[in-house]
Amino acid sequence: MDWKQLMRMSDGEPLLVERVRLATSGVAIEGRFELPPLARLNVEDQVFIAAFVKSHGSIKEMERLFGVSYPTIKGRLNRLSAALDPELTVDTEPQNTTGSVNRLEVLDRLERGEISPQQAAEALKS
Repeated sequence: MDWKQLMRMSDGEPLLVERVRLATSGVAIEGRFELPPLARLNVEDQVFIAAFVKSHGSIKEMERLFGVSYPTIKGRLNRLSAALDPELTVDTEPQNTTGSVNRLEVLDRLERGEISPQQAAEALKS
């Protein structure tokens, strides 16, 4: 049985592993083992994270793969970040109350390929 089938069978219910077998030696260990946070996510979220890693963190590529907008990808990443480790969750949206351009956000968008160098230069001028 593959992990996707197992996750679908659990229907979101928490899983508790009670036996682990080492593939190479055949040694079995019994006890109560919690799954790591990533393994506790539903199948769709695990697939999303795998796609994010495969795309080298490119939000532009994620938009293309999933057919959704930048805010949708960012929102899902924020939700998954909180689900994986709520203590490490960081607000990734720029806090800019002056109305001026957030230079770091412009440079990040340029690095991710979301805007062209010309667009970045124009944004940084304002």
